[in-house]
Amino acid sequence: MIEISDIRASLAQGSTEQRCLALGLAEAIKLFGCLPHLLERIELRRRSIDARRKSDVHLVLTIRIHLCDELDEEELIACVPERERRRVRIVQERPAPAPEKLLRAPAPRPVIVGAGCAGLFAALTLAKAGAEPLLLERGDNASRREQAIEHFYQTAELDPESNIQFGLGGAGTFSDGKLTTGTKNPAHRRILETLVAAGAPRDILWDAKPHVGSDILPAVVENIVARIRELGGEVRFRTRLVDIERTSGCSGSVRAIRVEAQADGVAQEELIPCNQLILACGHSARDVFELLKQRGFELERKTFAMGARIEHAQSTIDRAQYGRFAGNPALGAAPYKLVAHVGDRSLFTFCMCPGGEVVAAVSEPEGVVTNGASLRARAGSNANSALLVNVTPEDLPGADPLEGIALQRACERIAYDLGGGAYRAPAQLVGDFLSRTASTGSGSIAPTYPLGVTWTALDDALPRHIIDTLRAGIPLLGRKLKGFDAADAVLTGVESRSSAPVTVVRDRDCVAIGAPGLYPCGEGAGYAGGIMSAATDGIRCAEAVLRELADR
Repeated sequence: MIEISDIRASLAQGSTEQRCLALGLAEAIKLFGCLPHLLERIELRRRSIDARRKSDVHLVLTIRIHLCDELDEEELIACVPERERRRVRIVQERPAPAPEKLLRAPAPRPVIVGAGCAGLFAALTLAKAGAEPLLLERGDNASRREQAIEHFYQTAELDPESNIQFGLGGAGTFSDGKLTTGTKNPAHRRILETLVAAGAPRDILWDAKPHVGSDILPAVVENIVARIRELGGEVRFRTRLVDIERTSGCSGSVRAIRVEAQADGVAQEELIPCNQLILACGHSARDVFELLKQRGFELERKTFAMGARIEHAQSTIDRAQYGRFAGNPALGAAPYKLVAHVGDRSLFTFCMCPGGEVVAAVSEPEGVVTNGASLRARAGSNANSALLVNVTPEDLPGADPLEGIALQRACERIAYDLGGGAYRAPAQLVGDFLSRTASTGSGSIAPTYPLGVTWTALDDALPRHIIDTLRAGIPLLGRKLKGFDAADAVLTGVESRSSAPVTVVRDRDCVAIGAPGLYPCGEGAGYAGGIMSAATDGIRCAEAVLRELADR
């Protein structure tokens, strides 16, 4: 194959896959001088937006040409003018190798706890290899989970087991389904193709900033569950991990887990034999972290981040990013990614949701947690993003590895009180926040938090170093993105669950230190930071389990 990059396309030329392919074909013929029938197949690999010059916003394409056998790639590239040669390269595609299929299913079978993206891809990998895994999820399947969330929004009656954090697909199901990643791994293409096969839009295969949308993801994860079951795996919902038994008390290898299953409002415990447990519990499974500490597993503090959600009019962000091209359908709602350095601290945006809404992401009673989501169309009137500052292990008192969880919980409960109860969120206008004045009402931007906001001051809801960094950093971000520090932009608190504040320590084979049979996995264990990295880690842990089975 030959890959051609840096193909410039106008917004009209790059508006559809077919137009991109037509432009790519014309470029290949121009560069190589070969006839179209000698090109076996053409594939769009990447489409990105170049908005560095607001007067000349355009698209940039990368395509791959699959050649007929009679053509020699090196000879073709040798014919390309020297000034253009940097744009072409020979590609030897090496897909991530699939694990060998087991001769028979192991007994006892591998167990995965948590059906977020890490757990789903771990279970799918094991099922494809014939391991007949058992996948356990404390929350509901996607359709029942959507009902539980809607009930919470309408009544303020929280289901601690099925909410924005817990349930099929994990927290990622209701935070837009962004698939951007800063790492490269052969598994990434496999993950994207799996999502497309399960119903995700095809454009995630080539968009530089792909996303699925929170209206599509529930069906996608349900289809992945169906595939796991087709391959011999079992998936159970409303089943919560309550204990891990080891061969020698608080040391030794995993031999069983104890779970509590809910059926018709009745809880029943079950002991499940288990020599291999992939723990993909997610960053909000605080009871699991407490269990691990109690049972003597090795935990460490890790850096995490907290702050608030910031909302702007999406039209403001579009104009700031795209100038006179704002609103063009080929561009869609504009995203941003910003960072500002304030002394030895940094303020940064995270999980930015164009055309989205702020969601209520609490999973414990009498707390307020914000997150962001947007639907596939990203057609909402507001843009929102987490605005975060790191909390390092050195910022925390004492030596308890769960001290970060204690800080998160304390801030969430203060936010609940500031909101006045009933899961209303405290909110403050950016102008008032910068001038240290409590807000009394909204400006031109209507907050989208679904249970309503209480106008107040946010200073008491977060540690002092976070408040100080927010106050100093927001004007700096306003210099990078016009309108970001607008006086009537809305801050809604608190954003406390961007990542886990603890790591379940594991070795290079993904096995927990001092606990053979336990495979800490994904965001909750401290080894991922988004859908793609979590899914990749799920595959990595499943492959480690399969290697261990092969060595038996």
